[in-house]
Amino acid sequence: MTLMPPTGSLIPADAPFSAQQEAWLAGFLAGVAAAGRRHAGAGDPPAATIDVLFGTQTGNAEFLAGEVVAGARGRGLGARATALDDVPPEKLAAMSHVLVVTSTYGEGELPDNALLFWEALQAEAAPRLEGLRYAVLGLGDRGYDDFCQAAKVIDTRLEQLGAVKLHERVDCDVDFEEPAAAWTAAVLDLLVAQTGATATPAAATPAAAPAPRARSSWNRRNPYRSRLAVNRLLSSPRGAKEIRHYEFDLGDSGLTYAAGDALAVVPVNDEALVGELLDHLGARGDEDADGRPLAELLRTGREIRTPSKELVADLVERAPESELAAVVAHGDRFDLDSWLWGRDILDLLRDAGPAAPGLDGLLPLLRPLQARQYSISSSPLAHPGRVHLTVASVRYGTGQRSYEGVASNYLASRVGADGTVGVYLQPNASFGVPADDDAPMIMIGPGTGIAPFRGFLHERAARGASGRNWLFFGDRHRETDFVYEDELTALRADGVLTELDLAFSRDQAEKIYVQTRMRERARELYAWLEEGAYVYVCGDASRMAKDVEAALLGVIAERRGRGGDDAGEYLAELRRAKRYVRDVY
Repeated sequence: MTLMPPTGSLIPADAPFSAQQEAWLAGFLAGVAAAGRRHAGAGDPPAATIDVLFGTQTGNAEFLAGEVVAGARGRGLGARATALDDVPPEKLAAMSHVLVVTSTYGEGELPDNALLFWEALQAEAAPRLEGLRYAVLGLGDRGYDDFCQAAKVIDTRLEQLGAVKLHERVDCDVDFEEPAAAWTAAVLDLLVAQTGATATPAAATPAAAPAPRARSSWNRRNPYRSRLAVNRLLSSPRGAKEIRHYEFDLGDSGLTYAAGDALAVVPVNDEALVGELLDHLGARGDEDADGRPLAELLRTGREIRTPSKELVADLVERAPESELAAVVAHGDRFDLDSWLWGRDILDLLRDAGPAAPGLDGLLPLLRPLQARQYSISSSPLAHPGRVHLTVASVRYGTGQRSYEGVASNYLASRVGADGTVGVYLQPNASFGVPADDDAPMIMIGPGTGIAPFRGFLHERAARGASGRNWLFFGDRHRETDFVYEDELTALRADGVLTELDLAFSRDQAEKIYVQTRMRERARELYAWLEEGAYVYVCGDASRMAKDVEAALLGVIAERRGRGGDDAGEYLAELRRAKRYVRDVY
């Protein structure tokens, strides 16, 4: 991490100091100058207002933005947190000090609440930003090729527009807490040095965004051991897919959630796979590894299904004539993903033969075992003290071996009746039921994408909301894949679910999807939008969400008759008003 001396520092450029020494000395000199001004009767210098702008998909960046604001105010700086999409170019140009905290999701994409900001920042008409001082913190996952890409492109573009960097960008992996805290402390210390802020805590900035919900003491490092009270098959045993309904007892945890939040499940790896890996490595399992038995480390501490980028690179270097090396040499990410699909770490080690790393070489290449996040499918008003999940069990085979999803099959098969599971909540402030109970609501969620919308419907029923509700749902076959059919039928009979459009793609010769139904109902769909409806999408980001957005744009263009650009601006207005939001993965 590189500390940069504040812009305008009195320290000569050729002074024989390190960057850290310069930053400290600049702070010291600024403090002396500030004290002198106060002694001279000039009064306290006005503390700068720090704008903390966040782009978030699951809530982590928003939470960290709140932490930065709290830290700034504790140092005597004015501060406010704002979603990136709520900052138009002219507002950005008027800011003096900006700290950007943003995640990246999917294949290097901007979070949904940063798309409009990025579009405006890229435009030819984007204003020059010479008066802006900024720093960027990225959240991401090194397992993806486009690690922290959103932070990288925003950082680059701000610099291109003339903004001056306060501090080098820091890109955080999934274990983001410590590097994020270090970045926050370093940047705020620089700002105090630069502005001469007092140590007196600043009052909350009147224009500050509402503070996010306080984070629970139960978290990734300290999950709550929740009793799995219900494990019920939802789909038909005759179907090709297995979808299950789970209920977790919150007990005396004090955990509270809102419809639209996610629950993170801390999985345990399959004992059988651990045994196969130990056999391949010629290990007993009781060897010491990071201070605990190797078998325990592989079972609870490391990802042993999905190969890391580091492992792939290591195997290519060790076996340059291998099939894997040939695929990597083509430089096509799609080809590599296709080749890796259906293969796990054990497959790659076996394919590499004698060139594969042994135990000591392999362990550093295994990523930490991560919790899996699932959209909550319940409402705390309708189901107090419990959290419901709707999860598809991942299973497939190749003839030689069978494979299972880590968390989905841990829940389905390896947690016994009334067994406990490590869980923690992941708030999602941007994805929830409208505060206005009269507002219409359109929900698009095929497959397990129905999960949050089941919670939304139960929430509205419990609140006695009068707003109309429309659900687009689908899967492959109605007979085997129509999950929650009885509930949805009852909700419709009770008047909670106003419209229900179904799309079962394989029940006829021509495939029908939810976007097909949207186009068929274009007139009514657009009328709901004009009447103030909120639109929610949940499910697969790579295909479904893009196809649904294309269909929505087509509906808007058709009904308005003003072309694609007009439809795009109409949808952008829905985003700005938080009336088009997505929970995609």
